[in-house]
Amino acid sequence: MTPRAATALAQDLDYPSQPNDLSAFWMPFTANRQYKARPRLLVGAKDMHYTAVDGRKILDGTAGLWCVNAGHCRQPIVDAIARQAATMDFAPTFQMGHPAAFEMASRLVEILPEGMNHVFFTNSGSESVDTALKIALAYHKARGDAARVRVIGRERGYHGVGFGGISVGGIVANRKQFGQMLPFVDHLPHTHLPAKNAFAKGEPEHGAELADELERLVTLHDASTIACVIVEPVAGSTGVLVPPKGYLKRLREICTKHGILLIFDEVITGFGRLGAPFAAQRFGVTPDLITSAKGLTNATVPMGAVYATRAVHDAIVNGAPEGAIELFHGYTYSAHALACAAGIATLKLYREEGLLERARDLETYWQDAAHSLKGLPNVIDIRNLGLVAGIELSSRPGKPGARGYDALVACFEKGLLVRVTGDIVALSPPLIVEKKQIDQIFETLGGVIRALA
Repeated sequence: MTPRAATALAQDLDYPSQPNDLSAFWMPFTANRQYKARPRLLVGAKDMHYTAVDGRKILDGTAGLWCVNAGHCRQPIVDAIARQAATMDFAPTFQMGHPAAFEMASRLVEILPEGMNHVFFTNSGSESVDTALKIALAYHKARGDAARVRVIGRERGYHGVGFGGISVGGIVANRKQFGQMLPFVDHLPHTHLPAKNAFAKGEPEHGAELADELERLVTLHDASTIACVIVEPVAGSTGVLVPPKGYLKRLREICTKHGILLIFDEVITGFGRLGAPFAAQRFGVTPDLITSAKGLTNATVPMGAVYATRAVHDAIVNGAPEGAIELFHGYTYSAHALACAAGIATLKLYREEGLLERARDLETYWQDAAHSLKGLPNVIDIRNLGLVAGIELSSRPGKPGARGYDALVACFEKGLLVRVTGDIVALSPPLIVEKKQIDQIFETLGGVIRALA
């Protein structure tokens, strides 16, 4: 962006009129120097499209960052936020409350898997994961099993960026700069089996037996020391890894057998991404805790939540002395008034437009479009479920991630926003996407892949 363009943008936003060289903002998960030499700025959004700083319309192939499930700037949500901001901007939820917090929680319980009855609000997926881990530890302690302190994640798992999340997560780059992680952590193997499952449509046939690795960890550590297992039903940020048929059910069986809590990280898969309110319902497996964020408010106001079964909640809450704080945990912005207003309006919109189920209606069309890229240069795998797809490209010798980054830039220049992780292009459009827009997504991406060296 030129200084003149930056100044014009600042004036439009009623900021001080001075040139902006972009250096002040230390961008997350970004090659800052590379980006700022050739920035891609978004200045507006509506429904399925962003508007770039040069006025071009950019088709959103990633729902922002897996989060804008109902499309951008939906008027009912905008209006609800404005009304709440004008009525009451903030209310504490430590020993206090406001009606929208209780209403939001009740509406969430209506769409949760049967048996999940309680909601603890956070502000992000990362906070939701750390909260769920703490609830799991507190649950066992409340039951007199204080020796259950070990938490088990999975290789190639992504659970946010808190120290708890990166400890149970399985992406090395997210950990290697930060020294010591949480103690008492182990990991299951990932389920990515390209030799057996490449170009699988939906749930792969092979790999359910990988869940039995949990039995090995139980033998190694003893079940009496293990508090919980946390997995993403579909691993999103590591490249759309769809679970093999029967894998999640097997994990549930083993956890139940040994008294281990099962946590589903549904920050990405929650709120309709797989054609059901939550992946737990899509796969017919109910965990003990679910983490969420992103689509909870259609990404308009930051918000996350952890959902718990009655058994988990009651062990902690009913086990404490009368009048005592049962769980010493929470955030200043837990159940923030504006977030609750946004969330209530979002859930209403999801219901009225059938968006929590719409991915199932479009899944076959989406799947066929994604797999139409098979056979293009450097495409080595395609994975899909619901309205999610991962297109894996071969890496350039000695330059992992370079081809994926070039695909991201080229797609943006051609009017399409995609997400890349290494050399994997991930797609997850808003749930309002139409078939003609699905065609545009894959035609654009296909053209970019053909042109890449």
